[in-house]
Amino acid sequence: MSDTGVSLRGLCKTYIGGVTAVHGVDLDVRQGEFMVLVGASGCGKTTTLRMIAGLEHITDGQLLIGGRDVTDLPPAERGVAMVFQSYALYPHMTVAENMGFALRVAGRPRADVDAAVRKAADVLQLGALLQRKPRELSGGQRQRVAIGRAIVREPKVFLFDEPLSNLDAALRNQMRFELARLHRTLGATIIYVTHDQVEAMTLGERIAVFNAGRIEQVGAPMALYERPATRFVAGFLGSPSMNFLTVRIVPDEAGWGVEINGARRIALPTAAGFDPRPGVTLGVRPEHWRIVQDGGLSAQVELLEQLGDSGVAHLRLDGSDAIVTLKTHAGSGAELVIGARIQLLPDFARALWFGADDSTQKPF
Repeated sequence: MSDTGVSLRGLCKTYIGGVTAVHGVDLDVRQGEFMVLVGASGCGKTTTLRMIAGLEHITDGQLLIGGRDVTDLPPAERGVAMVFQSYALYPHMTVAENMGFALRVAGRPRADVDAAVRKAADVLQLGALLQRKPRELSGGQRQRVAIGRAIVREPKVFLFDEPLSNLDAALRNQMRFELARLHRTLGATIIYVTHDQVEAMTLGERIAVFNAGRIEQVGAPMALYERPATRFVAGFLGSPSMNFLTVRIVPDEAGWGVEINGARRIALPTAAGFDPRPGVTLGVRPEHWRIVQDGGLSAQVELLEQLGDSGVAHLRLDGSDAIVTLKTHAGSGAELVIGARIQLLPDFARALWFGADDSTQKPF
């Protein structure tokens, strides 16, 4: 297989008027990798994808595909195929005609076009739908046709721009499975843009987390979840999102204590060389609280979300306006009711600490 890796070197995009959407992005996507670009709306991830596709002019920097500099090449010469959020199917054409359109325009022989369409239809389980029009298809089927149109071109790199955002929850789950299966079948290099961190965590072999036109961190999903480099990454990945609490670390009789949001002081695990820093923020994921009988932070349950096998409790800490979330599991003995008063302790072994610059600290 020829090299299908993608390298971004200082990629920038500045629009007329001086608005910069992407600030010097560096990223290497390995051959055959499923790379997800994730971030909130307006963070620059789609603009980056469109620069790779050739649909946006690159203001500065260099783009390499398969080791070849394609920075100034037109889209048709880059060896990429893009799948859009809107499907972009021709309503008057059949599924087969839509899938084979680019090959026919390129002047490929009819037999070659038909063979490529049948092969892609087999991969996507569309064989029985080839003579239907788009209006006769479900949303998930239309998206598979759009993917099939990309497959028949045999590109070096597949680019997906939020392809599942128009689907309902059940279809999104199904299509996530289909996309993962497609990647295993084709062994293709895929760059996939989404704002949905669940999609990012379930599909990506690696994830690039975008924030304000820059990449905050790149890594495997669980590595980012467990070892985020910044507060932004920690808060963006995970559902419900991480609890962030302003703390003050103070010495006490047992060693060190922590005052959380001005509430009760609780003891920290003894650790030689603990280095208290100003402006410390404590990050605790909802699943990393422990309910205790005494010695914890007092809180009152204000809202409960019942999710079947699990639940999420929203609690107000005594002595502050802070609301924290706690994830519970059915049968765990932690069934709660609105108005109940409980005491919580963070699992300090799994908690994260952030300094004044929002970078992850290691106080122990």
